[in-house]
Amino acid sequence: MIRVAPEGWPFIGVAWGMVVLLAWLAPVWLLLLWLPIAVWVVAFFRDPVREGPRGDQVVIAPADGEVVSVITVDEPEFVGGRATRVSIFMNVFNVHVNRYPMSGTVAFRHYHPGTFGHAGTEKASLENEQSSLGLQTARGRVLIRQIAGLVARRIVTDDGIGVTARQGERMGLIRFGSRVDLFLPTDARVVVHTGNKTMAGSTVVAQWD
Repeated sequence: MIRVAPEGWPFIGVAWGMVVLLAWLAPVWLLLLWLPIAVWVVAFFRDPVREGPRGDQVVIAPADGEVVSVITVDEPEFVGGRATRVSIFMNVFNVHVNRYPMSGTVAFRHYHPGTFGHAGTEKASLENEQSSLGLQTARGRVLIRQIAGLVARRIVTDDGIGVTARQGERMGLIRFGSRVDLFLPTDARVVVHTGNKTMAGSTVVAQWD
């Protein structure tokens, strides 16, 4: 059985309600056109169980998708200095449940309203709607930023300040196309490169030797 994020059930209900309605009232060709969309809605909100390496020495991908950049930047909001930013772009076919990359305590949370431009571009990190969550970890401060995209209209960030985060567990969700930026201490050795694919909760994106 496919595990589904709870935010998806209203959309799934509408999509499959349309299937029933079209099967009853519409010509077969119209039903066949709609059916792949109904299946996609279920697939979009899937929330598979993920396993992978765990521990304070590794950073796990917070999102499914493609690494679109790995750069060093200034991050003044929570890290308070230089950080390595790993950006992961999620298309509409990826799993959109986000997961904690490390264990720690939620020490920062901030929502920033903005535009809904293409999430894969560099300016999206400044201009698009976004929600940032900062973790105080055994290796220092780590920031996860959920960024809305062209068709994203809802960012869900589950936890508030003071919550204990556990590596690999659900952090939130973005619907429908979007990006996650991960800001790491500069002494972390990033092991992914632009163009690599990641799986939230499974893929190691950085580590300490």
